[in-house]
Amino acid sequence: MHVLFLDESGTPPRPQDQRPSYFVVGGIIIPETSWHRMRDGLMGIKIRRGIRGEIKWRYFAPANNDAKNPMRGLAQDVRDEIRTEIYRLMSSETAVKTLACVSCREAAYAMPSINTQDDLYHGTFKPVTERFEYHLSDLSKVTGRREFGIVVGDHRGPGDDKRLRGYHEKLLHSASGFTTNYKHLIEGLFIHPSNLSVGIQLADMVAGAVWRKYERGDDKYYQLLKPSLRTNAQGDEAGYGIIKFPKATFI
Repeated sequence: MHVLFLDESGTPPRPQDQRPSYFVVGGIIIPETSWHRMRDGLMGIKIRRGIRGEIKWRYFAPANNDAKNPMRGLAQDVRDEIRTEIYRLMSSETAVKTLACVSCREAAYAMPSINTQDDLYHGTFKPVTERFEYHLSDLSKVTGRREFGIVVGDHRGPGDDKRLRGYHEKLLHSASGFTTNYKHLIEGLFIHPSNLSVGIQLADMVAGAVWRKYERGDDKYYQLLKPSLRTNAQGDEAGYGIIKFPKATFI
Protein backbone atom coordinates (compact mmCIF):
# COMPACT_ATOMS: atom_id res chain seq x y z
CA MET A 1 0.00 0.00 0.00
CA HIS A 2 1.22 3.47 -0.91
CA VAL A 3 -0.12 6.73 0.50
CA LEU A 4 -0.06 10.03 -1.36
CA PHE A 5 -0.15 12.88 1.15
CA LEU A 6 -1.08 16.29 -0.28
CA ASP A 7 -0.88 19.92 0.78
CA GLU A 8 -0.93 23.25 -1.00
CA SER A 9 1.03 26.50 -1.01
CA GLY A 10 -1.49 28.69 0.75
CA THR A 11 -4.76 29.89 -0.75
CA PRO A 12 -5.34 29.73 -4.53
CA PRO A 13 -5.23 33.26 -6.00
CA ARG A 14 -8.44 34.76 -7.35
CA PRO A 15 -8.73 35.83 -11.01
CA GLN A 16 -8.30 39.51 -10.07
CA ASP A 17 -5.27 38.96 -7.81
CA GLN A 18 -1.86 40.08 -9.04
CA ARG A 19 0.01 37.92 -6.53
CA PRO A 20 0.89 35.20 -6.09
CA SER A 21 1.63 34.35 -9.70
CA TYR A 22 1.85 30.64 -8.95
CA PHE A 23 -0.05 28.09 -6.91
CA VAL A 24 1.28 24.66 -5.98
CA VAL A 25 -0.19 21.37 -4.80
CA GLY A 26 2.65 19.24 -3.45
CA GLY A 27 2.67 15.61 -2.52
CA ILE A 28 4.79 12.88 -1.02
CA ILE A 29 4.26 9.18 -1.78
CA ILE A 30 5.12 7.01 1.22
CA PRO A 31 4.80 3.21 0.99
CA GLU A 32 3.64 1.42 4.11
CA THR A 33 7.11 -0.06 4.59
CA SER A 34 8.65 3.42 4.84
CA TRP A 35 6.02 5.28 6.85
CA HIS A 36 7.37 4.44 10.31
CA ARG A 37 10.88 5.50 9.34
CA MET A 38 9.55 8.80 7.99
CA ARG A 39 7.53 9.29 11.17
CA ASP A 40 10.47 8.40 13.42
CA GLY A 41 12.80 10.60 11.38
CA LEU A 42 10.59 13.66 11.66
CA MET A 43 9.93 13.05 15.35
CA GLY A 44 13.68 12.64 15.89
CA ILE A 45 14.33 16.04 14.30
CA LYS A 46 11.69 17.63 16.51
CA ILE A 47 13.05 16.02 19.67
CA ARG A 48 16.68 16.95 18.94
CA ARG A 49 15.68 20.51 18.15
CA GLY A 50 13.22 20.89 21.01
CA ILE A 51 10.26 21.43 18.68
CA ARG A 52 6.81 20.65 20.04
CA GLY A 53 4.18 21.20 17.37
CA GLU A 54 3.40 21.17 13.68
CA ILE A 55 5.96 21.75 10.94
CA LYS A 56 4.81 24.21 8.26
CA TRP A 57 6.75 25.84 5.43
CA ARG A 58 5.66 29.33 6.46
CA TYR A 59 6.99 28.82 9.99
CA PHE A 60 10.54 28.88 8.60
CA ALA A 61 10.14 32.42 7.26
CA PRO A 62 12.33 35.13 8.83
CA ALA A 63 10.77 36.67 11.92
CA ASN A 64 7.72 34.37 11.82
CA ASN A 65 6.89 34.16 15.49
CA ASP A 66 3.23 33.17 15.27
CA ALA A 67 1.83 31.85 18.52
CA LYS A 68 1.44 28.39 16.94
CA ASN A 69 4.95 28.35 15.47
CA PRO A 70 6.99 25.79 17.46
CA MET A 71 10.18 27.44 16.17
CA ARG A 72 9.35 30.95 17.33
CA GLY A 73 12.36 32.58 18.90
CA LEU A 74 14.85 30.44 16.96
CA ALA A 75 17.50 32.20 14.91
CA GLN A 76 17.12 32.04 11.14
CA ASP A 77 20.23 29.92 10.64
CA VAL A 78 18.83 27.34 13.06
CA ARG A 79 15.48 27.29 11.24
CA ASP A 80 17.32 26.77 7.96
CA GLU A 81 19.30 23.87 9.45
CA ILE A 82 16.05 22.21 10.54
CA ARG A 83 14.51 22.73 7.11
CA THR A 84 17.58 21.16 5.47
CA GLU A 85 17.32 18.13 7.77
CA ILE A 86 13.70 17.62 6.72
CA TYR A 87 14.55 17.58 3.01
CA ARG A 88 17.37 15.14 3.64
CA LEU A 89 14.91 12.92 5.49
CA MET A 90 12.56 12.87 2.50
CA SER A 91 15.37 11.78 0.17
CA SER A 92 16.73 9.16 2.60
CA GLU A 93 14.34 6.44 1.38
CA THR A 94 14.51 5.52 -2.29
CA ALA A 95 10.92 4.21 -2.16
CA VAL A 96 9.62 7.61 -1.03
CA LYS A 97 8.87 9.97 -3.91
CA THR A 98 7.77 13.58 -4.03
CA LEU A 99 5.87 15.42 -6.75
CA ALA A 100 4.02 18.66 -7.31
CA CYS A 101 1.89 20.53 -9.81
CA VAL A 102 2.59 24.24 -10.20
CA SER A 103 -0.10 26.34 -11.83
CA CYS A 104 0.39 29.73 -13.44
CA ARG A 105 -2.44 32.00 -12.30
CA GLU A 106 -2.47 34.17 -15.42
CA ALA A 107 -2.40 31.28 -17.90
CA ALA A 108 -4.88 29.17 -15.94
CA TYR A 109 -7.53 31.90 -15.69
CA ALA A 110 -7.22 32.48 -19.44
CA MET A 111 -8.69 28.99 -19.92
CA PRO A 112 -12.47 28.79 -20.42
CA SER A 113 -12.73 26.04 -17.79
CA ILE A 114 -10.93 27.96 -15.01
CA ASN A 115 -13.09 30.71 -13.52
CA THR A 116 -12.92 30.35 -9.73
CA GLN A 117 -10.46 29.51 -6.96
CA ASP A 118 -11.99 26.03 -6.79
CA ASP A 119 -11.41 25.56 -10.52
CA LEU A 120 -7.76 26.54 -10.08
CA TYR A 121 -7.31 24.25 -7.08
CA HIS A 122 -8.93 21.32 -8.86
CA GLY A 123 -6.90 21.90 -12.01
CA THR A 124 -3.70 21.83 -9.95
CA PHE A 125 -4.82 18.84 -7.88
CA LYS A 126 -5.72 16.56 -10.82
CA PRO A 127 -2.22 16.17 -12.37
CA VAL A 128 -0.76 15.13 -9.00
CA THR A 129 -3.31 12.34 -8.55
CA GLU A 130 -2.72 11.25 -12.16
CA ARG A 131 1.04 10.95 -11.59
CA PHE A 132 0.32 8.93 -8.47
CA GLU A 133 -1.71 6.53 -10.61
CA TYR A 134 1.13 6.34 -13.15
CA HIS A 135 3.61 5.72 -10.32
CA LEU A 136 1.52 2.82 -9.01
CA SER A 137 1.16 1.41 -12.51
CA ASP A 138 4.94 1.55 -13.05
CA LEU A 139 5.59 -0.12 -9.70
CA SER A 140 3.12 -2.87 -10.52
CA LYS A 141 5.12 -3.75 -13.64
CA VAL A 142 8.31 -3.96 -11.57
CA THR A 143 6.89 -6.00 -8.67
CA GLY A 144 4.67 -8.24 -10.77
CA ARG A 145 1.64 -7.53 -8.62
CA ARG A 146 -0.88 -4.72 -8.59
CA GLU A 147 0.21 -1.96 -6.23
CA PHE A 148 -2.56 0.06 -4.60
CA GLY A 149 -2.71 3.49 -3.05
CA ILE A 150 -4.87 5.97 -1.20
CA VAL A 151 -4.86 9.78 -1.27
CA VAL A 152 -4.82 11.85 1.94
CA GLY A 153 -5.31 15.61 1.81
CA ASP A 154 -5.13 18.42 4.34
CA HIS A 155 -8.31 19.65 5.99
CA ARG A 156 -9.05 23.20 4.81
CA GLY A 157 -12.69 23.88 5.67
CA PRO A 158 -16.02 22.00 5.50
CA GLY A 159 -17.07 23.57 2.20
CA ASP A 160 -13.64 23.26 0.55
CA ASP A 161 -13.30 19.65 1.72
CA LYS A 162 -16.74 18.67 0.46
CA ARG A 163 -16.15 20.17 -2.98
CA LEU A 164 -12.71 18.58 -3.34
CA ARG A 165 -14.03 15.17 -2.27
CA GLY A 166 -16.76 15.48 -4.87
CA TYR A 167 -14.28 16.49 -7.57
CA HIS A 168 -11.95 13.60 -6.69
CA GLU A 169 -14.86 11.16 -6.84
CA LYS A 170 -15.73 12.41 -10.34
CA LEU A 171 -12.14 11.84 -11.42
CA LEU A 172 -12.20 8.25 -10.19
CA HIS A 173 -15.34 7.41 -12.16
CA SER A 174 -14.92 9.66 -15.19
CA ALA A 175 -15.29 8.18 -18.67
CA SER A 176 -13.71 11.26 -20.24
CA GLY A 177 -10.80 10.79 -22.60
CA PHE A 178 -9.05 13.64 -20.78
CA THR A 179 -9.03 11.87 -17.40
CA THR A 180 -6.79 9.02 -16.27
CA ASN A 181 -8.29 5.62 -15.57
CA TYR A 182 -7.57 5.27 -11.85
CA LYS A 183 -7.14 1.49 -11.59
CA HIS A 184 -4.87 1.50 -8.57
CA LEU A 185 -6.59 3.85 -6.11
CA ILE A 186 -8.69 2.63 -3.20
CA GLU A 187 -11.75 4.53 -1.94
CA GLY A 188 -11.99 8.29 -2.39
CA LEU A 189 -10.13 11.23 -0.91
CA PHE A 190 -9.31 11.05 2.80
CA ILE A 191 -9.12 14.39 4.63
CA HIS A 192 -7.01 14.74 7.77
CA PRO A 193 -5.81 17.70 9.90
CA SER A 194 -2.21 18.52 9.08
CA ASN A 195 -1.17 18.87 12.72
CA LEU A 196 -2.00 15.17 13.20
CA SER A 197 -0.32 13.93 10.02
CA VAL A 198 3.38 13.39 9.45
CA GLY A 199 2.76 12.92 5.72
CA ILE A 200 0.82 16.14 5.24
CA GLN A 201 3.47 18.14 7.09
CA LEU A 202 6.09 16.72 4.72
CA ALA A 203 3.84 17.45 1.71
CA ASP A 204 3.64 21.08 2.86
CA MET A 205 7.43 21.25 2.67
CA VAL A 206 7.28 19.93 -0.90
CA ALA A 207 4.75 22.58 -1.92
CA GLY A 208 6.77 25.30 -0.21
CA ALA A 209 10.05 24.52 -1.95
CA VAL A 210 8.43 24.32 -5.39
CA TRP A 211 6.40 27.50 -4.83
CA ARG A 212 9.47 29.44 -3.76
CA LYS A 213 11.39 28.36 -6.88
CA TYR A 214 8.66 29.64 -9.20
CA GLU A 215 7.28 32.59 -7.25
CA ARG A 216 10.55 33.98 -5.88
CA GLY A 217 13.14 32.52 -8.25
CA ASP A 218 14.93 30.90 -5.28
CA ASP A 219 15.69 27.21 -5.84
CA LYS A 220 17.82 26.60 -2.73
CA TYR A 221 15.31 24.25 -1.13
CA TYR A 222 14.09 22.89 -4.46
CA GLN A 223 17.61 21.57 -5.00
CA LEU A 224 17.44 19.82 -1.62
CA LEU A 225 14.05 18.39 -2.58
CA LYS A 226 15.19 17.31 -6.05
CA PRO A 227 16.72 13.90 -5.10
CA SER A 228 13.31 12.73 -3.89
CA LEU A 229 11.32 13.94 -6.92
CA ARG A 230 9.68 11.38 -9.18
CA THR A 231 11.58 11.22 -12.48
CA ASN A 232 11.67 9.29 -15.73
CA ALA A 233 14.37 6.70 -16.48
CA GLN A 234 16.74 9.48 -17.55
CA GLY A 235 16.36 11.32 -14.24
CA ASP A 236 14.21 14.17 -15.59
CA GLU A 237 11.50 15.42 -13.24
CA ALA A 238 9.68 17.53 -15.85
CA GLY A 239 6.22 16.07 -16.35
CA TYR A 240 6.94 13.30 -13.84
CA GLY A 241 7.69 14.92 -10.50
CA ILE A 242 7.02 18.51 -11.52
CA ILE A 243 3.94 19.17 -13.65
CA LYS A 244 3.09 22.59 -15.06
CA PHE A 245 -0.53 23.72 -15.45
CA PRO A 246 -1.63 24.66 -18.00
CA LYS A 247 1.18 22.93 -19.87
CA ALA A 248 0.76 24.62 -23.25
CA THR A 249 0.51 28.24 -22.04
CA PHE A 250 2.48 28.13 -18.78
CA ILE A 251 4.42 31.36 -18.29
